[in-house]
Amino acid sequence: MTDSQVPTSRKLLTSIPGPRSHELQQRRKAAVSAGVSHGLPAYIEAAHGAILVDVDGNALLDLGSGIAVTSVGHSPSELVAAISEQAAKLIHSCFMVTPYEGYVEVAEALNALTPGQHEKRSALFNSGAEAVENAVKVARLATGRPAIAVFDHAYHGRTNLTMALTAKNMPYKDRFGPFAPEIYRAPMSYPFHDPEGMTGQEAAARAIEHLSTQVGAHNLAGLLIEPIQGEGGFIVPAPGFLASLADWCTQEGILLIADEIQSGFCRTGAWFASEHEKLIPDLITTAKGIAGGMPLAALTGRAEIMDAVHEGGLGGTYGGNPVATASALAAITMMRESDLCAKARAIESQVRSQLDSLVRQSPRIGELRGRGAMLALEFIDPQSGAADAQAAKAVVAACNAEGVIVLSCGSYGNVIRLLPPLVITEDQLTDGLKVLTQAIQDLT
Repeated sequence: MTDSQVPTSRKLLTSIPGPRSHELQQRRKAAVSAGVSHGLPAYIEAAHGAILVDVDGNALLDLGSGIAVTSVGHSPSELVAAISEQAAKLIHSCFMVTPYEGYVEVAEALNALTPGQHEKRSALFNSGAEAVENAVKVARLATGRPAIAVFDHAYHGRTNLTMALTAKNMPYKDRFGPFAPEIYRAPMSYPFHDPEGMTGQEAAARAIEHLSTQVGAHNLAGLLIEPIQGEGGFIVPAPGFLASLADWCTQEGILLIADEIQSGFCRTGAWFASEHEKLIPDLITTAKGIAGGMPLAALTGRAEIMDAVHEGGLGGTYGGNPVATASALAAITMMRESDLCAKARAIESQVRSQLDSLVRQSPRIGELRGRGAMLALEFIDPQSGAADAQAAKAVVAACNAEGVIVLSCGSYGNVIRLLPPLVITEDQLTDGLKVLTQAIQDLT
């Protein structure tokens, strides 16, 4: 099925999942580890823009973008052409063996796009977790200090080190330990749950006191934080929180590391979420939306920090693969030429306009929050105000049954996140939000 044959709107031919997907699900159970989860077992065979087509011919509306990956849409012609052309010329040589121009071009683009006008260097990897691991390596080497500070509700990956950095136990950490040492957790600014009236500066002072007392600033190599937390529930810290932490890091010689893996590349209405608070990280990790679906990640940072690493200290067999870098360059060009930052802001405006009245009227929705096309609804029990994971689960299931893919998240499993492709049309988004609204209304 070609992109011209993919429908432009949601259309269901069977129940979701359909009979062919049910057959594949049985094959999956016999072949794939039960430890690999799935959200909706509708098996996809083609996609374009914001529409996924499953093996039963159902056209599903994607409000998840493969977890913030397909920001430029599914299989845009520009990426398909770039990938095909590169694959015909060179698929792999390993940049550490015989380098190639695409790797250098992506590094140059990242050095120019990431916050700050200082001189930078970049290194490319395969996944966000790998980028974060290398950020920790670089921070420890450059500072000569052992400790890394992270925050409540944080998510940084599933490898041994990044599991230690991640806050949530199930399903990411449970019984997988022991974990890497010298990781210390501080309280996050979470305006919906913080004491009423707590400012960002006060929340930062709370975190700083915690780290100063329990770790000691002189022991900290880096402070690692998502400017908008992803898996933790799309938590936007109170204004001033990030800036206060940055000032403290500068005073104490601690490297500020921004994990922009989910929030980067136009997702929040800026190239990077750090820009909303004029944050200039020492190191920044990126992945997901960087290459439109090809596996690629990066660590970018101040030249003197990145160049402190000895030759051979960074790298990997597939990091910065030629096909992935070609896709990244095409995706970045699309983001720039189509002004996808502006499109993300337009998506936020439409979502808020369409959902604001629902949020005000529904006692089950505690908050609609986020920036750009990185938005979330937190569900609570109307009587107690406690997290209501079952409500979020029910809404996800109801949307899925109507062919709309939404994702849940949050430390308590009670948050639904909206991550549509930035190329989604206004009509498509209106349709998806109508389904979501009905699912929420049906809770009562």
